[in-house]
Amino acid sequence: MIKEITILSKQRYEMIDITDKLEEIIKKASIKNGLALIFVRHSTAGVILTENEAGLKQDWINFFKRMMSGIDFKHNQIDNNADSHILAGLMGQGRTISIENNKLNRGFWQQIFLAEFDGPRTRTIIIKII
Repeated sequence: MIKEITILSKQRYEMIDITDKLEEIIKKASIKNGLALIFVRHSTAGVILTENEAGLKQDWINFFKRMMSGIDFKHNQIDNNADSHILAGLMGQGRTISIENNKLNRGFWQQIFLAEFDGPRTRTIIIKII
């Protein structure tokens, strides 16, 4: 089973919680046990599991910005988003999470986020359930 969800980001760097949307897809799929492959189909965004706490989300964004500051990126001569490509590559565009008892098997504080590095944009996330 393959499903797609569309997410609209509003800022250049943004952490968007997509956990509820993914859990709803898993629940409707009626898959008791299996795997969920979660993939963002873009080279300037990533997928991360972290806690949905406002300060921590801001810490992530501050970390991303700080990591990329002061670097003379060659790609910026084309479209000024080298930082976005590099951050997405480091973070990764996908995750695999086990499904147990028709739910994503994640820790109590683990939410699933789209990490936007080049917004605002419309992003497509693919969920493949095996």
